[in-house]
Amino acid sequence: MKVTVHRKAHFNAAHRLYRKDWSFEKNDTIFGKCNNPNFHGHNYELIASVTGEIDQETGYVIDVKILKDIIKAEVEDAFDHKNLNVEVPEFQDLNPTAENIAVVIYNKVKAKLDPKFHLEITLYETPRNFVTYSGD
Repeated sequence: MKVTVHRKAHFNAAHRLYRKDWSFEKNDTIFGKCNNPNFHGHNYELIASVTGEIDQETGYVIDVKILKDIIKAEVEDAFDHKNLNVEVPEFQDLNPTAENIAVVIYNKVKAKLDPKFHLEITLYETPRNFVTYSGD
C-alpha cells in the first residue's frame, strides 16, 4: 500500500530572470519586470511529497522529522534570505525561474532520500503561480 507524506516549508529569496547572452532589451521583452537589474523577491512556499510503502514496524512511510531535516539543510539553509543569482552556486549559470528552482530542490532532496521513495516537489512562487516537478 503506497501512501504520500507531505511536508511544507517556506523561504524568502531574491532573483533576477535574465540570460547573460541576451541584450538587456531582449531580456526585458521576455522577462519584463522580473528582469530588474536590482533583483526582486518572493516568499516561496514549498511542498515536498514523498510516496512509499508504509513500514510495518513503525507505521511510517518516512519519519517526517527526517524529511524536515533534509529540507532545512538542503533548501531553507541554502536559499532563505539569499540572492539566488549571486549566492546560490546552482544558479550561477542557470536562470532561477520557478521551474528551475523546483528542479534544483528536487535534485538536492532526492539525493538525500532513500531511492525507494518517489519524490514530488511543488513550489509556489506566488499564491497563484506554482510549479510541480517529480523527476520526469
